[in-house]
Amino acid sequence: MSPLTFLELFFAGIATGTIGAMLGLGGGVFLVPFLVLVFGLPMHQAIAASLVAVIATSSAAAAMNVERRTVNLRLGMVLETATVFGAILGGLTANYLSGEVLKKIFSVLLLIVSGFMIQRVRRKSGDTPTNRDGAFPGAYLDDATGETVEYAAKRIPVILFVSLIAGNISGLLGVGGGIFKVPAMHLISGIPMKAAAATSNFMIGVTAAASAFIYFSNGHLNPVIAASTALGVLCGSMLGVQISRRLRGSVLTWIFAVLLLAVSIQMYLR
Repeated sequence: MSPLTFLELFFAGIATGTIGAMLGLGGGVFLVPFLVLVFGLPMHQAIAASLVAVIATSSAAAAMNVERRTVNLRLGMVLETATVFGAILGGLTANYLSGEVLKKIFSVLLLIVSGFMIQRVRRKSGDTPTNRDGAFPGAYLDDATGETVEYAAKRIPVILFVSLIAGNISGLLGVGGGIFKVPAMHLISGIPMKAAAATSNFMIGVTAAASAFIYFSNGHLNPVIAASTALGVLCGSMLGVQISRRLRGSVLTWIFAVLLLAVSIQMYLR
């Protein structure tokens, strides 16, 4: 690898890590298309490198979010049991699908999720649910508004099922599962966007680790590419957490939806 290529991967990691930490996605949802479309990596190698980067994002962002008490630890640990099981199944399944099939699955799912998020933010602006009845109550100080946000999770069985699917998609596509867990926690369970993103960041590292070893054992992991991108993602994730604290939840939702829409269209057309 040339020094220029290393720097390109490093700065790409910073960009995707910043956005990923802001939105609770881990960066894989943007890193995979970048590696495929810009560097021309095979889909399986891009996914493997992305999974390593997701672990780095989770390690940095989760520590900072836990300190700020934005993470709902009990909810995260419950959902992670279903997610890890799905991630192992996804990692095994990916070895039986072609790269082109994975690209189409990736783009269609992102398009669906972005549509739901845009519909939600147009219908209701703001971040704080009014109904606090439910399980796993939580509270955090929103730095953007200076208010303490209190909430509780609803429809736990439904988001457990979504977490299982999210884990499967994570292992299949190397995206950390956050593209489904964050919308599910926000749209279905009524959890504020900032808490949903922070809790997702807490979980995605374990999810990625559960399937990364499967890609490694099948020879899809390029250590040099994975190391350079992971280093950039690690730096970017710290920046992303700082930025997200100063943004309103509705702004994060719009960023989330628009970026997913753009990536889904680009991946499908290519």
